Amino acid sequence: MDLPQVLVFDIGTQSTRAMLINSCGEVCGKVQENHHPVYDSLYPEWAEKDPLFYYRNMITCAQKLAKEKADLWPKIQAITVTAIRDTVVCVDKNGQPLRPAILWMDKRKFTDLPKLNPASRLIFKTLGIEQTVNTHFQRSACNWIMINQPEIWAKTDKFLLLSGFLNYQLTGKMNDAVASTVGHVPFDVKTRSWQSKWALTRPVFDVPAEKLCDLVETCGKLGGLRSEVAELLNLPSGTPVLASGSDKACETIGLGCVDSTSAAISFGTTASITTISDKYIEPARFIPPFPALRPGYYSPEIEIFRGYWLVSWFKREFAEKEMLQAVKLGCTAEELLNRRLQEIPPGCDGLILQPYFAPNVNMPVAKGAIIGFSSVHTRIHIYRAIIEGINFALIDGMHTLEKRGNLKFERLMLGGGGSQSAEICQITANMFGLPAVRTQTFEVSGIGAAMAAMIGLGVYKDFPAAGRAMAKIKDIFEPDPEQTAIYARLMHEIYDEIYPRLAPLYQRLTEMNLTTKKD
Repeated sequence: MDLPQVLVFDIGTQSTRAMLINSCGEVCGKVQENHHPVYDSLYPEWAEKDPLFYYRNMITCAQKLAKEKADLWPKIQAITVTAIRDTVVCVDKNGQPLRPAILWMDKRKFTDLPKLNPASRLIFKTLGIEQTVNTHFQRSACNWIMINQPEIWAKTDKFLLLSGFLNYQLTGKMNDAVASTVGHVPFDVKTRSWQSKWALTRPVFDVPAEKLCDLVETCGKLGGLRSEVAELLNLPSGTPVLASGSDKACETIGLGCVDSTSAAISFGTTASITTISDKYIEPARFIPPFPALRPGYYSPEIEIFRGYWLVSWFKREFAEKEMLQAVKLGCTAEELLNRRLQEIPPGCDGLILQPYFAPNVNMPVAKGAIIGFSSVHTRIHIYRAIIEGINFALIDGMHTLEKRGNLKFERLMLGGGGSQSAEICQITANMFGLPAVRTQTFEVSGIGAAMAAMIGLGVYKDFPAAGRAMAKIKDIFEPDPEQTAIYARLMHEIYDEIYPRLAPLYQRLTEMNLTTKKD
């Protein structure tokens, strides 16, 4: 049977993928091009990249895929793009980039403050969020460009997110998907549209309305494939390019998390826990949720900025032995390390790690901490403590989402690199006390984007129907009640106490400014 195919472009931080995905959620073909380097840094803490680099990679991947899957290529009915969030591009009136894209991990700052009227500043001060407002203003690429590169800002016809720029390359139209609109931009998540000029927080990201692109709701048509691009891709001119969403929005839906009975966990460089709900839920006070891929829904998300980055750090600093063995055995060092996780009991013989190697909004002075060392501990104890520590932080995030949204999760949907390990999935089920579910493919962002396209094509009527057909369960890890009880006690009696007790010391360390290197 000939199933409908969609061509999905998944643009991540480290690679670009072109995938053929059918209406059953099967990845029928994939080509991946890694980004070398991931970003360019003209100055310390800058992270930039030529936006056309991503477009060229898209074309390269698609052309290779067309050759590999020549039999399926004529069956493509639509194209969709999912991309990294909070990565911005300035283009002139001809759609040409005026400067490199500023990526989400860029850390440049400046000292200017937003131009607020006295009433607005008083409101922010009364609410206790004046510093948060100032911080967001100072970390926003649009404000940095306005202040430091006014000549570029003056020539900027449209200020686009990366997804919008790539959609423009495909269609020639300056528009983007609603669910891709995540970043330091003046977006109103409640109305799923740009903020009005009267919005209280508009001065924080005060991009003029004429510099903002049109927004298209999920599953809607962004445009037809331009003839020049169609020729490059050997596809019909006018092939519909449909709106999906950001990589995280697509990942959440692609895992099968289509309502608030499930929590989606991403074990990526940045670990996160999120859900989707038809209720407006702020993950932290005055911090809005993201727009979910599913129209009319919100996606409150809590991130651990140095999530499975910690695994890479551990591997680099402590796992030379496994790295050498992996080369000989034809596997990864992570696989060898994960096999040894079962050697260490729950709680790591009293070793507890808090994974805040980068601070967050609620813990602005937080740092990483490991407590409980004794002579019995080995480097594998440290490795398991990292896995458990990330999960403790995510459990804390789950409790926050449940409390703020009056929710009760019934299952976990696991994605990201860490979810490839059955050992990590089982530890996660045990720690959360909930069934942990893996789907049939690691390419969950692509699956979520393909769901949106299939709904747009009329194959499915909505996301619950698409989820049942396309997010197929591979396996379920059931929690061990005895281990869950151990972790619950550790969470309540130890982990929850670490940050409040160490915060004053973290503050003093920050003030002493002893760090000589920037990561």
